[in-house]
Amino acid sequence: MSNLVAIVGRPNVGKSTFFNRLIQKRQAIVDDTSGVTRDRHYGKSEWIGKEFTVIDTGGYVVGSDDTFEEEIRKQVELAIDEANVILFVVDNQAGLTDMDKEVGNLLRRTKKPTFLVVNKVDTNKNLHDTYEFYNLGFEKMHTISAMTGSGTGELLDEVVDCFEDVVYEDPYEGLPRVTIVGRPNAGKSTFINALLGEERNIVTDIAGTTRDSIETLYNKFGQEFVLVDTAGMRKKGKVSEDLEFYSVMRSIRSIEECDVCVLVVDATRGIEAQDLNILYLAERNKKGVVILINKWDLVEKETNTMKEFEDQIRRRIAPFNDVPILFISALTKQRVHKAVETFIRVFENRTRRIRTSKLNEIMLPIIEITPPPAIKGKYIKIKYVTQLPTKTPQFAFFANLPQYVKEPYKRFIENHLRREFDFSGVPIEIYFRQK
Repeated sequence: MSNLVAIVGRPNVGKSTFFNRLIQKRQAIVDDTSGVTRDRHYGKSEWIGKEFTVIDTGGYVVGSDDTFEEEIRKQVELAIDEANVILFVVDNQAGLTDMDKEVGNLLRRTKKPTFLVVNKVDTNKNLHDTYEFYNLGFEKMHTISAMTGSGTGELLDEVVDCFEDVVYEDPYEGLPRVTIVGRPNAGKSTFINALLGEERNIVTDIAGTTRDSIETLYNKFGQEFVLVDTAGMRKKGKVSEDLEFYSVMRSIRSIEECDVCVLVVDATRGIEAQDLNILYLAERNKKGVVILINKWDLVEKETNTMKEFEDQIRRRIAPFNDVPILFISALTKQRVHKAVETFIRVFENRTRRIRTSKLNEIMLPIIEITPPPAIKGKYIKIKYVTQLPTKTPQFAFFANLPQYVKEPYKRFIENHLRREFDFSGVPIEIYFRQK
């Protein structure tokens, strides 16, 4: 198990900026708006040869009736329980506040090493403003600038000294990555919480609750993979906030980096244009695809049967309609675990390798019975087929006149490949080359 470092504090003190500096990536969203970070956010860092995991948390608020702030407070407390070392970040420019004192009271009750980190000390002239933070009751104080990095080295020297001597093991390395995508408020976070059996991600009725792409390790019933919850993606014209724009960018990057893309569709609204855009994005990136029709428990079954709904979706996503479609309810956990089996099957389809001898044995007789149409009196002869050594299913067919093979025949070949070998949910690329 790796060492965990939690970054906590009230809203807008620079926790996410500090987090990004530690992991050396622009992973957490940074904005002047209070309450941007809402879920626990994990990243990997290293200092003087010691690797550790950093947890970025939302701003801790006490005594608020706001839905998000109550949920953020729970997430911060969970992060404190998980962590080996806690970094308590305060804002030098704003000075000591009552909320800082509330967070300090919470942290002093823990038995874990806690470092008071005064952020936004950009010059030595600001140092004399920091002494008031000794009133929080912590023995030592570190002054840093998360923006420029000054002071972080001395802080990390002391942080890593608190670590137990454990070997860092990245639980995500080599594991399948399953990204959950969809329009806002389709039930993505509820679905992940139902799978994990815990309130891992914040869930409210407000669209746009999830802003960062949140990674979680799933390890149950003999299955192990990384689940990535993403922000809801809507049309560019409707993305008015800078924060939402960054969230959508994170979601797109999560699609690009995953193995299987799970599109969650709200059954009460049906599949819409933006759902199709997300699907096409996954297809262009050659990702495995699964479609989950969520909130099926809310649909009137008399007016819309499962078969009719599925047929309608397959017509809309054609020609790439060889995609698993499951009807679920994340709230009642209906068919939730069936979805996990489907993720794994699609991942296996995407990584499947077929022996060249088997390919030729099955595909060449099919081609012989139905050869490509002759062009200008010239007959196209396909003599050999092989799977290319690529991460996704790609096949090369060697012919005497490959330039004359048209798109309809490529579609015919693809359909037979899917029929003979299980490539459900996976885009296939077919090339015709000179023999």
